[in-house]
Amino acid sequence: MGSTLNEYEAKYAPKRLQVVGKIQELVPLPVPRVSVVGTRQPTDEGIAFARRLVENLVRERVIIVSGLARGIDTVAHRTALEKGGRTIAVLGTPLDRFYPPENRELQLMLMREHLVISQFPIGSPVTRKNFVLRNRTMALISNATVIVEAGEKSGVISQAWESIRLNRPLFVSRLVESRRPSWVDELMKYGAMVLQDPDELDELLDLLPWMSPQELVRQLTSLNH
Repeated sequence: MGSTLNEYEAKYAPKRLQVVGKIQELVPLPVPRVSVVGTRQPTDEGIAFARRLVENLVRERVIIVSGLARGIDTVAHRTALEKGGRTIAVLGTPLDRFYPPENRELQLMLMREHLVISQFPIGSPVTRKNFVLRNRTMALISNATVIVEAGEKSGVISQAWESIRLNRPLFVSRLVESRRPSWVDELMKYGAMVLQDPDELDELLDLLPWMSPQELVRQLTSLNH
């Protein structure tokens, strides 16, 4: 996933990951990687924010990480593909399950051309707890997390707190901040930041790890062969 895990990361990391896709040819994974996540029932404003955010991140050669769920996650993956970017899906199910079912073809395509990760062995049961664990793993895999749109009881809260514990940059969009779910104020006490505009990413980009131009070219070239 990158450099050697520190003590905290190693303690809470999954013992084993199931990995399928083209990016797995590269170890460690290319950086930077940003999670773009949010509600399964986004507003039109949330969808537009997510699309513009991903477009701009892809332009900067950032790999988009998300959870292949309905809503913001699907928008993030599909926008990355439309704009010629790279994307990683982290599942709350084993690799042989498709949830939501309408994302079956998207998941299969990501398994062929990008990267799909699961910490759940083939044949294991799917429970609600899986998705909390999946969100924590997404935070570990990502160099930063952006929550685009989320309500009072959103599943992304677990990813937000894991990002804080890992000391990874955590951003909530102005859409989240303006609606003020109770968890936002608490996260901001611990360092969460507000992303006001998906076209103004300097603060986020400055906090990400970057490869040298030579290493980036080498890795991108190897992905395309």
